[in-house]
Amino acid sequence: QVQLVESGGGLVQAGGSLKLSCAASGTIFTFNPMGWHRQAPGKQRELVASITFGGRTNYSDSVKGRFTVSRDNAKNTVYLQMNSLKPEDTAAYYCHGYSRYRDYWGQGTQVTVSS
Repeated sequence: QVQLVESGGGLVQAGGSLKLSCAASGTIFTFNPMGWHRQAPGKQRELVASITFGGRTNYSDSVKGRFTVSRDNAKNTVYLQMNSLKPEDTAAYYCHGYSRYRDYWGQGTQVTVSS
């Protein structure tokens, strides 16, 4: 059974930093791309950042220059370094991976930024 398991969420003050991790298990196949989405209460889920197997990245305009997505292909793991966090970054963050013609999602990790 394929699973994506996130870790690293929590409560942080505005201006602070957090690093999220997402490890895939239950498959020998790679995910391409892998990335992060987020969903705030009452809002639709949105793409935050993604990264291809070859390292090409894509960011939403709202996080460019503050967040960095990276991956370790050998470990089938993706990371999200979040700096200069703002209260509007508060949301549940979901790891995403695409493999063998389907999408996989993690269970989500909460990030709360206090002002």
